Amino acid sequence: METSNKVSEQDVIRAIRQVYDPDVPLNLYDMGLIYKISIDGSKVNVVMTFTSPNCPMADFVLKELHEAVRDVPGVTEVKIEVTFDPPWDKSRLSEEALLELGFL
Repeated sequence: METSNKVSEQDVIRAIRQVYDPDVPLNLYDMGLIYKISIDGSKVNVVMTFTSPNCPMADFVLKELHEAVRDVPGVTEVKIEVTFDPPWDKSRLSEEALLELGFL
């Protein structure tokens, strides 16, 4: 009997929310750094950005994100694409992030 482990976007988002920006007490998802999540069977593609193209912690964040998504049940392959188009700005912050940072 074969069990189907369908990877859900909610599970991927939950995993991404466990990865925090090293400089700000916020996770990558609520910071608005995740532009797109695509799931094709067991393969997950994440398109993301950083607050600055010169982020000194980019390699660390990418490694943490890759490991978090890879650990989602059913995921066999993770691809992370970094883009700066469009550039990140504060309008991408979630309501939770705005509250955490005192902007609301």
